[in-house]
Amino acid sequence: MANPIHIIGGGLAGSEAAWQIAQAGVPVVLHEMRPLKATEAHQTDSFAELVCSNSLRSDDSDYNAVGLLHDEMRRCNSLIMAAADKHQVPAGGALAVDRHGFSAAVTQTLQDHPLITITREEISALPESSKEMDSVIISTGPLTSQPLAESIRAVTGVEALSFFDAIAPIVHFESIDMSKAWMQSRYDKEGPGGNGSDYINCAMDKEQYENFVRELIAAPKTDFKEWEKNTPYFDGCLPIEIMAERGIDTLRYGPMKPIGLTNPHTTPQEPTADGKRKFARSHAVVQLRQDNALGTLYNLVGFQTKMKYADQTRVLRMIPGLENAEFARLGGLHRNTFLNSPLLLDSQLRLKAKPHIRFAGQITGVEGYIESATIGLLAGIFAASERTGKTLMPLPRTTSMGALLAHITGNASAETFQPMNVTFGMFPPITEGKGGRDRKLLYTQRAKRDFGEWLAA
Repeated sequence: MANPIHIIGGGLAGSEAAWQIAQAGVPVVLHEMRPLKATEAHQTDSFAELVCSNSLRSDDSDYNAVGLLHDEMRRCNSLIMAAADKHQVPAGGALAVDRHGFSAAVTQTLQDHPLITITREEISALPESSKEMDSVIISTGPLTSQPLAESIRAVTGVEALSFFDAIAPIVHFESIDMSKAWMQSRYDKEGPGGNGSDYINCAMDKEQYENFVRELIAAPKTDFKEWEKNTPYFDGCLPIEIMAERGIDTLRYGPMKPIGLTNPHTTPQEPTADGKRKFARSHAVVQLRQDNALGTLYNLVGFQTKMKYADQTRVLRMIPGLENAEFARLGGLHRNTFLNSPLLLDSQLRLKAKPHIRFAGQITGVEGYIESATIGLLAGIFAASERTGKTLMPLPRTTSMGALLAHITGNASAETFQPMNVTFGMFPPITEGKGGRDRKLLYTQRAKRDFGEWLAA
């Protein structure tokens, strides 16, 4: 019998990876430290425990990117999806589950599989490559134990892991009103790969700015969980409401500073002696930076926040040009651990510095249960194919799985990489269609066709 593939961590990703590998006829050793060592969030020693919501979000595969991900996982014989479908509870168009029944079903299935061996132990360091352990998947999630996290840090470099997840909102480009916004880099600076117009800018006058700050401070905020309260703020990623509380002008001397920017939508001043026409400086400016290689998503620079989601949407839509903004992801700030995957992982989720090690799940920089399970599924397929000598066709980026994989392994910028959910903004753009639901259907139809061709190949 072939050497087993070792998986460290029995969450959604680790459970799915173990299932995919075993179903391919390859033995697996699944290492889980619970109950010998607890985490701050888990309540049981079961596999695939849902520690927050019981929802896997929309199950609509025609008009929703995460619903499309559900469909693709089902077509890959996903254990997580099978357990979710079996233990579904009423939730409208969403796929929600009885969390205990769901986790128990995953646990029992893994325990019963003849090719899966379960060991309850803590792995405190990245395993070295050896004859017995020549293929390893790390799927320890955002609450990776401190010893293992330090081992990962030692191999990948001090900047490779973040222990504080500062998330800025991300907006779909097509929802930004460019009749009010404009493209310009500060001082028209042309950086590497830039052209002097690399940011979208949304200007505010004094009244708009002061109203925005008041609403920002007054908006309800999400409380930290008990185990998050000792995690310090970093000055480089303070929530905008914390900065706003320090004084009315703090934001306009920080992430909303107007210097080096000229608003072409304002009335130009009289020409100067050299004949150039200048524009008055805005009171404050919100900048949005391109977030993916496709240019379909932009993040609000420096706008990490703990505002509750409904109020966050309301307050951010006070920004001129974002009145009708559609958010691919809302902001947040919470304790987390994730890799700078675009820098560290190859296209098959292998650690470039130690290619016998793959990473899977939320630690790779995806957000959400189903996204984590998807990366576990792919890591399992990649590892099993490598072990059995099978050649895989590249996963099309037009599919939900392919778009998510491409985002974390090179499509996103390593300099600005942050965890996020799957969204149509990750897909190669479609220009035909009328937009809205019509265009979303074109995305899913293309994805289903291309995914079917990949499965057949």
